[in-house]
Amino acid sequence: MSDYFVHPTSVVDENVTIGEGTKIWHFSHIQSGASIGARCSLGQNVNVSNNVTVGDGCKLQNNVSLYEGVELEEDVFCGPSCVFTNDLTPRAKYPKGRAGYKKTLVRRGASIGANATVVCGHTIGRWAMIAAGAVVTSDVPDYALMMGVPARRRGWVCECGAVLPDDLTCPACHRKYQTADNGLREI
Repeated sequence: MSDYFVHPTSVVDENVTIGEGTKIWHFSHIQSGASIGARCSLGQNVNVSNNVTVGDGCKLQNNVSLYEGVELEEDVFCGPSCVFTNDLTPRAKYPKGRAGYKKTLVRRGASIGANATVVCGHTIGRWAMIAAGAVVTSDVPDYALMMGVPARRRGWVCECGAVLPDDLTCPACHRKYQTADNGLREI
């Protein structure tokens, strides 16, 4: 008996690792070489491609596809139908295969809103928040609030998700931050 749940309509290929307490819901596909951490939730119609790594505690809402080259660290949230790419210049007639894939790293605790697009080859920083519908075309600093097309930093967010005021003290949980080399850091 497994220590995770896979809905009967989902397909899990051979050579896949799935952590304890993870739930994979309707019509999802986990491809060979994928690694899914513990306590994850994968909604309906989620695709995790070959050799993708999903850390512990991640939540992938309905219709999310993680293509080869994407790595999610722990506690990442992917909203409904958010999109990842893995090739900057795709052609159906001239496929490059994995040699042409660009890596995308989503750091611990980051959240990506519904229908956002993450163009490959970039890193989304720790606890960053990407607004619904945004298009990420560059690296994202830790704790950054990103909005628009292309996505631009419009503020900062706390680890708890609250938007930070100018003094960088969270109004919800009272954590305090200061600027750092890659965004903010908690003090």
